[in-house]
Amino acid sequence: MRLQFLLIVLLIGASTAPIAADARSDAKKQVEFGISVAQRGLWREAIYRWERAVQIDPTYAAAQNNLAIAHEHEGNLERARVAYERAMELEPNNAQIRQNYELFKEINDRATRSDPQ
Repeated sequence: MRLQFLLIVLLIGASTAPIAADARSDAKKQVEFGISVAQRGLWREAIYRWERAVQIDPTYAAAQNNLAIAHEHEGNLERARVAYERAMELEPNNAQIRQNYELFKEINDRATRSDPQ
């Protein structure tokens, strides 16, 4: 009985690694497609693809970063901030994500200070 339980646990553990790899592969395809449509100016489609990538693999920091850039481009600044912060949580030592987020904060904080509303 114990041997059967251990075998089941091992099989379950072994089967999750390919699933995670498949998820990252699927998410990466969405990210790449998002990049290609963003380069053609189709930002809404890019947002859809990067949101899809994040749904497939919530730990994919590059997808979060791209999503943040797209939201920023479209003027959805709060959504951009959330996506940047999530990307930073996932990969706090990623220099590219940090640079994008810092630039976003600098520009938007300056705009907020100079906008008296």
